[in-house]
Amino acid sequence: MTQRLRTGLNRAVLASAGLVLLLGGAWLAVAPASWAPRLPGRWPDPGTYTTLLDTERLTALRTHGWWTPTVMAASIAATVLFALWCAGQLRGGSRPLVPLPAPGSALRTRALEDVLTQHAAAIGGVARCRTRVLARRRHLHVRMHVWLHPSATPAAVLPALTALAAQTETAITPYRVRTEVRLAVRSHRMPHVR
Repeated sequence: MTQRLRTGLNRAVLASAGLVLLLGGAWLAVAPASWAPRLPGRWPDPGTYTTLLDTERLTALRTHGWWTPTVMAASIAATVLFALWCAGQLRGGSRPLVPLPAPGSALRTRALEDVLTQHAAAIGGVARCRTRVLARRRHLHVRMHVWLHPSATPAAVLPALTALAAQTETAITPYRVRTEVRLAVRSHRMPHVR
């Protein structure tokens, strides 16, 4: 599953879950207590204008001075945390630009990822590659996950990957580049006999 499809699916599930919860909460707040007869037997039978909580216990809690500020603080904290989480899920898919020394020039980290992935996949013995570039101030952290063909050895592939990392560091001169390579071997697929 591609990253874009996974992000779209994640957003759709979040939006539909939020809509269901919003509509369910609005229905419970506005609708008459027609759901009260279907409550489990251990719950007290609510009256027409009562809540699901035990009214005596709730009244006893409300007499304490700490009750209202605690409930308000917990509600506000939960709302803020949920809003921040939602904003993090809904942020745009744009990647940061890395300014280059030439005036008016910049490089998208996604473009750098694509180029590094293509060059790494062109190396003999590499089955496929996935690259991620993280930019922080004057540092670039390149993470490459390289899958080798079953017949290839890491010793045969590492010199070419090291040269690719050195070439990347030279191309992005003012930035310090730290490259992390993770190797995995693609397993043989056994033919199935039917």
